[in-house]
Amino acid sequence: MASVSLKHRLEYIAVVAAAAVVRRLPRQKALALGKALGRVSMKVLPSRYRLAKDNMIAALPELSAAEIETNIRKNFEHIGICGVEMLRFDMFQSGAGVEEEIFHSEGMPFLEEALALDRGVLLLSAHLGFWEVGSFALAEHDVQVDIVAKPLKNPLTERYFSELRKNFGAEILSSRKGARRILQSLKSKHVVGILLDQHISPPGSVAVNFFGRPAFTTTAVANMAMKLQVPVVPVFCLRQPDNSYHTWAEPMLLLSGEGEDAVVENTQYLTDIIETAIRKDVSQWFWMHKRWREKKQKKKVMSQ
Repeated sequence: MASVSLKHRLEYIAVVAAAAVVRRLPRQKALALGKALGRVSMKVLPSRYRLAKDNMIAALPELSAAEIETNIRKNFEHIGICGVEMLRFDMFQSGAGVEEEIFHSEGMPFLEEALALDRGVLLLSAHLGFWEVGSFALAEHDVQVDIVAKPLKNPLTERYFSELRKNFGAEILSSRKGARRILQSLKSKHVVGILLDQHISPPGSVAVNFFGRPAFTTTAVANMAMKLQVPVVPVFCLRQPDNSYHTWAEPMLLLSGEGEDAVVENTQYLTDIIETAIRKDVSQWFWMHKRWREKKQKKKVMSQ
């Protein structure tokens, strides 16, 4: 384990204390608390508020100032709800009464079709809705997922959340080892879940069009899907007004082509799928991170 500082220990104690509170509350009351905390965080984290607002204004110029403010408020509330839900994640019980009412899935035959090829599967997703729910929702369909995740800086909280994620059979693949770990999983015919909506600096990325602006995106998914002919299945999850979850899979993709132009084209294609999913409810994407970063790179950017 990496070295543990006093700050790490204090952060870990705060997480454990918060978990102790929300795990004692009924689910809806716990999520209501998360919603309230999310609203408070708009004031407590002004830099995150400004970043989210600037990102949304640039990405969604068709929205009025009032609509932007409403969506930003909903966004912070949503993130607060997700944070509380994550602290209670292992409390979901397979097939148990009310839990059957929380998860609603469609499109699973598309995933079954991809699995039938026996080549492994790349699940394409994003930081949309409660993205962590996939390991539970898919486990309900007897599908275990290897999840690619960026390790937290705090080794104590990283271990804590990794154990929560693995509760339903998921394996965690560190993004620091990147393509090599993904390749190993695919060769073992595993299902690998990747969130393709984070900034990745070159090399290993290309600038594609995302909400009308260039955004550097990893080429690993397109490269592996093209070279290995591994099917890509888009899977997303949106939280509903009653705090249930709608998870859906879309038809599998078999990417084709060779060379840099094909990589850029296919990465743009996958990014377009993510943007379409986000537009279903723009208040549930993670607007408060630096997705768009200005860099003077001689990289090809796809036109709209």
